[in-house]
Amino acid sequence: MKLRRYCVTALLALASGAAFAHNYHMGIADISYNPSSGSTEIVHTYTGHDVEALLTQLYQRQVDLGQKDSEAALRRYVEKQFYIIGANGRRLRLDWVGIKVNADNVVIFQEIERTRLASGARIHNALLSDFLPGQRNTLNVQDGAKIQTLFFDQKNVELPVK
Repeated sequence: MKLRRYCVTALLALASGAAFAHNYHMGIADISYNPSSGSTEIVHTYTGHDVEALLTQLYQRQVDLGQKDSEAALRRYVEKQFYIIGANGRRLRLDWVGIKVNADNVVIFQEIERTRLASGARIHNALLSDFLPGQRNTLNVQDGAKIQTLFFDQKNVELPVK
């Protein structure tokens, strides 16, 4: 009887955990300078079904990120919601390199060609936080051995690089 009660309790705990498994929405991005190319590289990683749900809502159609038109829709969204303002106050040109999609994640690649991110730049990151109120985005800026970590959410969408 005790074993049965324990098993039922364990199953209920697992089931309720699965129901709440995706209550925390997060993304992570890394910005780093590549001395070989002289460019700043940006790599974003987000939960695939969050991105697909966002695009489905925005464009009122089912989205398959494996399709070229879906990548174009994602690119338009990313370029609107993520940008970098240089120390001179102007937006830097971020080139779209592409995406990699798997069953769980969407990885987005961008670069700032032949440019090193300067201290005093500001990063605007509202990716998914306009769609998911609990979205938190972590961004690591690495220049050599120096790493700065920034946290973005609905209240903090633009932060300085030091």
